[in-house]
Amino acid sequence: MGPFGYSQATLRIFGDSLVPEDVSRLLGCEPTTSERKGEQIVGPNTGTSRVARTGRWSLQAARTEPEDLSEQIDELLGNLTTDMRAWAKIRETCRIDLFLGLFMDSGNNGLSVSSAQLLALGERGIELGLDVYDHSE
Repeated sequence: MGPFGYSQATLRIFGDSLVPEDVSRLLGCEPTTSERKGEQIVGPNTGTSRVARTGRWSLQAARTEPEDLSEQIDELLGNLTTDMRAWAKIRETCRIDLFLGLFMDSGNNGLSVSSAQLLALGERGIELGLDVYDHSE
C-alpha cells in the first residue's frame, strides 16, 4: 500500500455568527478565504453570484505530492495559536473541521495519522473529514 498521489488539506470554521476578523484575531492568522453569513460572493472564475448561507473561515495548506498529511497538519496548526481558550471560544458558536482531499494514483493507497497529531486535533475540537478520489475517475 503506497501513499496517495496527492492531498489537499483545509482547516474550516463555520458558524452563522462567525466574524472572520474575530477568528483571525483569536487564532493569530489570516485565512486563505472567508465570508460572512448573508455576504454577496462572486465566483472568481465564473462570475456567478451567490449569498453566503453561513459564515466561513478557511486556511488551506500547500498541496503535497505525494500525499503528506502529517506535513499539512503541522503546517496548518503551526500557523495558529496553541491557546486552548481561543479554540474553546470559537467552538462556542462554530463548527471546526480539517477537510482532507486524498487523490489516489493506484488502486490501493493508504495513510496514517500519528497519535500526537490526533491529540492536537482533538484538543482543539477539530473534526477530521476525508474525501477519497478514485484514480480512475
